[in-house]
Amino acid sequence: MTALVTLKVIHPKSGKELAVLKNVSNDETVAELKEKIHAACPKLYPGRVSLRTGSRSKGLADGEVVGQLALQDNKIYLKDLGPQVGWTTVFMTEYTGPLVCYLILYLRPSIIYGSEAAAKPMLECVRIAMACHTFHYVKRLFETIFVHRFSKATMPIMNIFKNSFYYWGFAAWMSYYVNHPLYTPVPASIFYPALAAFAFCELGNLSIHVALRNLRPPGTRVRAIPKPGINPYTWLFGLVSCPNYTYEFGAWLSFSLMTGTVTSCLFTLAGVYQMTVWALGKHRNYRKEFSNYPRSRKAIIPFLL
Repeated sequence: MTALVTLKVIHPKSGKELAVLKNVSNDETVAELKEKIHAACPKLYPGRVSLRTGSRSKGLADGEVVGQLALQDNKIYLKDLGPQVGWTTVFMTEYTGPLVCYLILYLRPSIIYGSEAAAKPMLECVRIAMACHTFHYVKRLFETIFVHRFSKATMPIMNIFKNSFYYWGFAAWMSYYVNHPLYTPVPASIFYPALAAFAFCELGNLSIHVALRNLRPPGTRVRAIPKPGINPYTWLFGLVSCPNYTYEFGAWLSFSLMTGTVTSCLFTLAGVYQMTVWALGKHRNYRKEFSNYPRSRKAIIPFLL
């Protein structure tokens, strides 16, 4: 018969007792403990809670079992992560904004460009740039709904404001200059090769997201080493750990070359910096988690980084 214990839930800083969980079995998971805490303290829903074995320990994974935790004096520590919001809600908000902002300025509203701006001829390259920008964010919305599987259900609610400010602001800033009546296009010898590269990288990014989705069966948190498959776009897994970021960088670099605007270049630089930080972190995690992880792979840029 499985032994039953009583666990005290402790605040890591104040040492205050937040709840007492009775009749906890050794084979219960951290996720089940979070549900019990939620029943005792409705404010502390599972997505808002991080459980630890000590006041300064790292958060425990939901799948870890009570009997395998090194708990002292039957105490488990709870960090309140603050109000949370679902990943899907965050992504839908931060990706819909750029789509709308860019298209509004594409219409050349008189309040921004003047009363005669909308009547001036629209260059073909400006129309194509709008189509590319629109395709990118429609693809992201499609992936959010139909492709991505999130390892965590929620994220801090403040991220929705921070991320939206970043994406919405840059989209409006880029759109203002690309759609300006006085916009000067780049030479066709640069524009069309960059357009082809943009399309190539967008399809590559989508292919990698689908490949990553297929690594994790529905309803599980199974993790596996991503490997090249039949799709040629996935062959980049042989060189980098995060080819989705590689293709994303390539797409925005191509868009910057297509439009020739400083604002597009700044957005690309900001994006590649953040993606590099994420890629390096994921690369380190892969190498820690899998002893047989290919040592020749880089994080985001083949042979370099």
